Amino acid sequence: MSYAGDLTPQQAWDKLKDGAILVDVRTEAEWAHIGRPKAPSGDPLFIQWNLAGGVPNQGFLTELAEQAPEAGTADLVFLCRSGQRSIAAAEAATAAGWSAYNVLEGFEGVPDRYGERTVNGWKNSGLPTTIGA
Repeated sequence: MSYAGDLTPQQAWDKLKDGAILVDVRTEAEWAHIGRPKAPSGDPLFIQWNLAGGVPNQGFLTELAEQAPEAGTADLVFLCRSGQRSIAAAEAATAAGWSAYNVLEGFEGVPDRYGERTVNGWKNSGLPTTIGA
């Protein structure tokens, strides 16, 4: 593993209460239509890992450097839909000098046997969320 580690949604919430910063790397469409996590200290940072059409965001680390505290001053906790893009983001942030964690299960969690994302994840764990822009 080339980042600080994986956290369950509840462990992530606890780390955020201790001063870590939540970074949601989902797309703008996901933020607007599926919902947004709320962190104990307010809104998370929103920096897309992929842009529209699945195109990688070449400016991800630049945007992170502009929005996040200086590397080494706070842990970053990365979140995506199911915990895959956030792994890549945590690896990139770690390589750039931040202490970065991934949220297992992501915002929506894994699909159930019907393909619905109702099993686990941030929003299904009862952690704070908002809907819409």
